[in-house]
Amino acid sequence: MFKPGRSSFRRILLTRILLLSIPVLLVGEYATYRKARSALLETARQNLTESAIRKGQSIETSVKAVETSLLTATEAAVFQTGSIAEMRDFLQSLDERSPTKVQCMQLTEVATQTIVATTCGAEAIYGDLPWARWQQSKVGDSLVDVSLRSLPHQKSVAPSSQPSNQGAMRLVFSAPVFEGAGMQRGDLRYALSVESTLEQETVGKRGSLTGQTVVISVFDTAYQQENGTIVEHLSPDRTGRTISEESDADRLRSIIRNAIAGKQDFVHLFSFDAPGVELISGYAAIASPIDPSQKWIILAVTRLDNALAGLKEIQKVLFTLIFGLIAANLIVTWYLTLELARPIEQLQAYALNVHRRGQADGHVGPIKLKITEFQQLADALDTMVDRLKAWATELESAWQEAKVANQLKNEFLATISHELRTPLNAIIGCIRLVRDDCCDDREEEVEFLQRADDAAIHLLNIINDILDISKIEAGTLSVTMEPVDVSRIIKEVIELQETAIAQKGLHLSVEEHSEPLVVEADPAKLKQVLLNLLNNCIKFTDTGSITISTRLESGYTEVMNRVSTTTETIDGNGSGATDVVIALKDTGIGIALEQQQKLFQPFVMVDGSTTRRHGGTGLGLAIARNLIELMGGTIMLNSKGVGQGTTVEIALPKANLLPSSVLKNSSIKAHKEESIVDG
Repeated sequence: MFKPGRSSFRRILLTRILLLSIPVLLVGEYATYRKARSALLETARQNLTESAIRKGQSIETSVKAVETSLLTATEAAVFQTGSIAEMRDFLQSLDERSPTKVQCMQLTEVATQTIVATTCGAEAIYGDLPWARWQQSKVGDSLVDVSLRSLPHQKSVAPSSQPSNQGAMRLVFSAPVFEGAGMQRGDLRYALSVESTLEQETVGKRGSLTGQTVVISVFDTAYQQENGTIVEHLSPDRTGRTISEESDADRLRSIIRNAIAGKQDFVHLFSFDAPGVELISGYAAIASPIDPSQKWIILAVTRLDNALAGLKEIQKVLFTLIFGLIAANLIVTWYLTLELARPIEQLQAYALNVHRRGQADGHVGPIKLKITEFQQLADALDTMVDRLKAWATELESAWQEAKVANQLKNEFLATISHELRTPLNAIIGCIRLVRDDCCDDREEEVEFLQRADDAAIHLLNIINDILDISKIEAGTLSVTMEPVDVSRIIKEVIELQETAIAQKGLHLSVEEHSEPLVVEADPAKLKQVLLNLLNNCIKFTDTGSITISTRLESGYTEVMNRVSTTTETIDGNGSGATDVVIALKDTGIGIALEQQQKLFQPFVMVDGSTTRRHGGTGLGLAIARNLIELMGGTIMLNSKGVGQGTTVEIALPKANLLPSSVLKNSSIKAHKEESIVDG
């Protein structure tokens, strides 16, 4: 029995929980609702801003793609030698294969300005074509003319997979077709025109965060930004209007100013679609493909209720949740005194066995508790165990990486010890033979001493390589820059390797530029690099030839980037060059494509074992790359594969002033070919 003035624990707990929880739940529901609305709105704003940027990039990419495709089509042989019927058939087949954004094509003859072939119907899709500019254009000029087609145009024969998009913005791309091609280009013969619809989302979907596309064309001057023209809109009938005619003119002008200033943001519009309909718009600016003096402001627009489409569902969930929590409070409070200790015991048992979760023996599954705090603690234990397992995996991975690094270290130590012992044994053996008077005559003694001297020089070179790479890694290696005659350095390097080339019976050819080439470099370091590269050519070429060439080339870094991504051959000769390129090409064993990238790393060789056929420490190319980069140049290695030879190119800055003393010492003439054959 309860004594007067006292109440049961359940009653006290029930009343206290209800008095505290109900107001808190109501406030929490309202705050959650506002937070959800703000979060949805902020997400929509950010996505619309990013969508506007992507739409602008998509338009630029589409314009470039259509221009490239159009220029490629103008080079077709059928326009040079084909009949009118063949050109019509070609245009029809080209139109059928064109992407969906290309609506139709039309070929116009220049002399009569009549339509020769078309898939657009009888109407001409182009405006005033720049005939005069095309006739006077030079090879390499931009030839594609882009214009805006104000009214949508259907293709005469349109596949069902290509929608009409009546409200889409359409551009007309026109390019000239000349007689001949390339440098042999003759008179202007035809104009090939393409009508293209830029991609856009024409229907504003509920919940869509990409938005519909709106494009406003403005001049990039402050006094002409007030009358920007709408070239694409949600409603086709508003296309062609100026922003001053819109109710949201002030907001649109603000968008234009911010976009031209480089800002990428969002804004709310209230009458840009229909009266009283609030819109959210992200925006960005791109260069107009039609007129370089204009900008296109790209808007990604969606209705506010579309952006907040999920808010009603959240509201329903919140109402359901609050009533469920009130009911749960009554039930939980009633049974709390009996059930309070049970979750603690379950959590304790779970904590003691959580490390065995997921194991075959004694499987421990995720625990389900009625009390949120205890469940969170159980989840925290799960997270902790998962993190420990992840850390163990990371440690395992780090250990494996350490093993690989240790293996590379051991491999390098084994290689370098082999490279050091070989010349040392030769030196010791030759000296002892001379010391012990094992030679028959003075000539044999001199031969053994020469072998010992060669081995000592080889050993010194290995030690110098190790010291150089150590200085490079420590950042203490320096170079002394001065004008250097490339021809003189090449001649000195060839003289040092002339005997080795002759012994292997290799053919050496030297192809030089027509004028003396002087670079800004350290002569000793440049000679060291070229000597190392020529030595590699000799070492890895058993039969065939070695070619050393020099040339002038501008923008060599850009050229190397193009060569690394294509298979084309770049001719570096030309006036106005700023780099001197030295190329060493051999017909040797070549290098596998997947192995070429790691050759410039120190201590790394394609074959690191001591039993490989060709010797070396793996430091030569790494030292060469660092020395060339210290001198402000670049180095690139290229091989088409095993057995197909190797080409190494070095580019160094050309000296602005050429001293007369350097010119005087230049002795190797252009396009000279020197052959050294074993004989």
